[in-house]
Amino acid sequence: MLTGEYSCVIDIKGRLNFPAKLRDDLGDKFMVVKGLGDHCLAAYPMDVWEEKTAKIKSYPTSQAKELQRFLFPSACTAEPDKQGRIVLPQNLREYAGLEKDVMVVGTGDRCEIWRKEEWERVSGSISAESISELVNNLGF
Repeated sequence: MLTGEYSCVIDIKGRLNFPAKLRDDLGDKFMVVKGLGDHCLAAYPMDVWEEKTAKIKSYPTSQAKELQRFLFPSACTAEPDKQGRIVLPQNLREYAGLEKDVMVVGTGDRCEIWRKEEWERVSGSISAESISELVNNLGF
């Protein structure tokens, strides 16, 4: 399970030293794509990515084409180097507004990569009331 919150830095070459604990759970190769509904990036283990891809392919093209056009053209395979760094392509960095200081957070089945200030805003806006309501709805 992908969990935790890590403060990281993107270097001038667009490389991110991905947190070791998350790399272990993501595997030797993983997919990095635009975040769904948020201006962040999402990193999926290959098996989870293949499940998501199969679901998207199961829908008629007329229903799924916008999602396909959003996700697939910019998706990239990440393979950490010996120092644990991955290269984030310029187009993905621009989409998420990533420049230098970022947060990498585990969210269960994926990791999200956020501009640090944006993560602080988003995570700070989560209220105890909204979580309580969701927990009750899920029977958790």
